Amino acid sequence: MNFESRKYVLIAAVGAIAVIFILRLLWIQVVDDKWKASAANMAERKITDYPARGFIYDRKGRLMVANTPVYDLMMVPKEVKAFDTAAFADLISVPLEELRQRMGDARRYSLYKPSVIEKQIPAGQFSAISVHLHKYPGFYGQSRTLRTYPPRTAAHLLGYLSEVDARKVEQAPYYKPGDVIGVGGLEQQYEEALRGRRGVRYVLVDVHNNIKGPYKDGIYDTLAVEGKDLFTGIDLDMQLLGERLLRNKKGSIVALDPRTGEVLCLVSSPSYDPELLVGRVRNTNYGILQRDPIKPLFDRALQAQYPPGSIFKIVQSLIALDEGVITTTTGFPCNKSLVGCHNHPYAGTIEQAIQYSCNPYYYQVFDRVVERKLDKKSRFRDAALGLAEWERRMHSFGLGEKPRMDLPSLKGGNIPGPAYYDRKYGKERWAFSTIYSVSIGQGEVLTVPIQMANLAAIFANKGWYYDPHVVRAIGDPDSVQARYRERHVVEAAPHWFDHIQEGMRRVVHEPGGTARSARIEGITVCGKTGTAENPHGQDHAVFICFAPMEDPKVAMAVYVENSGFGGTWAAPIASLLMEQYLTDTIKRPELMQRMLDSDLIAAEKDFVKKPKKPRRR
Repeated sequence: MNFESRKYVLIAAVGAIAVIFILRLLWIQVVDDKWKASAANMAERKITDYPARGFIYDRKGRLMVANTPVYDLMMVPKEVKAFDTAAFADLISVPLEELRQRMGDARRYSLYKPSVIEKQIPAGQFSAISVHLHKYPGFYGQSRTLRTYPPRTAAHLLGYLSEVDARKVEQAPYYKPGDVIGVGGLEQQYEEALRGRRGVRYVLVDVHNNIKGPYKDGIYDTLAVEGKDLFTGIDLDMQLLGERLLRNKKGSIVALDPRTGEVLCLVSSPSYDPELLVGRVRNTNYGILQRDPIKPLFDRALQAQYPPGSIFKIVQSLIALDEGVITTTTGFPCNKSLVGCHNHPYAGTIEQAIQYSCNPYYYQVFDRVVERKLDKKSRFRDAALGLAEWERRMHSFGLGEKPRMDLPSLKGGNIPGPAYYDRKYGKERWAFSTIYSVSIGQGEVLTVPIQMANLAAIFANKGWYYDPHVVRAIGDPDSVQARYRERHVVEAAPHWFDHIQEGMRRVVHEPGGTARSARIEGITVCGKTGTAENPHGQDHAVFICFAPMEDPKVAMAVYVENSGFGGTWAAPIASLLMEQYLTDTIKRPELMQRMLDSDLIAAEKDFVKKPKKPRRR
């Protein structure tokens, strides 16, 4: 066959195929009424299936965060037919002009993509709306969930949900406008695990807006994957009691299980009802909370940086013993010309020094730590060498560093070393006499309450700790997170801790101790009080402790701002919490009532009350 013949065969084949297609289209569009009816009465719709967000449980399996169903009213502009907008506005309880504005925004965004017309409609309200949606083609309901908090506690610890902004949508392709994301606390830290993965369904709907079935038998659908549950170490009873005890006070409580590093309770006060930041009232209430002068949104347990005060003396004792600059029987007179102090007996041992919390004693201890004659030609270089070693040891306790913890927005405090003072005063222009206030936990030293609780756990364990963490398991309650099973050991010989523990026991149980109010019948408590200087008012009360001494099960740090001595407020609060946790009862109702009735911030209070009715945005 020549070329001319093949050309005509090819043309004929193409022509035949074209004729077949034309005839088939003619049949579908003109002859066959079934296809006409289908095209007229059926439309394809893409539905996003949002998975249920993971629950959060306490250490005993009690629910702390759950979900409640809500619905977003969606609109696909291309599918909308002429309708009575006034009646529709009345149906969904949205002002007419606002409805028109939202519909206009939806058309400008896309004629084919769905837009949210009304967010987070409660299930009961949407049920009443849904029976009328067949009158309004192009509108349909999209199921979602809102967080609910059965115990209404631990707002700072848990965090909240907020809509993603444009920047987040740009940074993370997973999120789309209108999606929510965890902000603060566990919601933010474990966002990826909690949120799950959304699914997509393609369905056919009729002229009455009713779903008639899957599109092409669901071959393009993807299944939603539910979010994973979080199982925490939080003891809900302790958390609730801690919040009650700190009510009408500024401060924080952090309690740990020293054996595991699990956080038993984490209280920041003033706080707020977590339900205030749920749903359509979230934005309004957030603004009110943000403007409140007592700062209920500020997480004092993780972000407040205070001088540790006399708490620091137990760390100074340990370092000095381990470096050999003192012994357990080293005594110093209470020379108030060096630094101020209260009246107490002579401290002739390290245990007595801790018991009486003698300031001049630790002035002289720190002097020996810093100026050790390592450089005999220059006292300035000598001080820098001694302080550098001291700083290194402090870091082994986790001080001066951001805690390796499963919560966001942590502060690390400050442990000043040679570089810090070189910047402040100039190189070789400072010595011990310049920085002596550090000896008693004042001056440039700053710590965060979570660090102080971990310090209590270190002394409970005689020199080791696990990183503090809230979540023990994800998805499966038995699947403990491996990253929190790494044991950290501080730089000090274990046998020195026996002497520190004895000193801390004396603080609580012996005459002259500064925390006699922390005693619990039948339980040996070890503790140390502190008074953190505050340039803006009365000093802050601090107390760290652990119990029982023989087999520690709880370690704790309590801060009460602007309340004076640690033994007056912080120690009793810690004692009541430990008693409740260890014995499941409180046998000192008078002390309990005094702590509950006290109001240390009456002049500043302007607490936010939850609106009786949700406010629409």
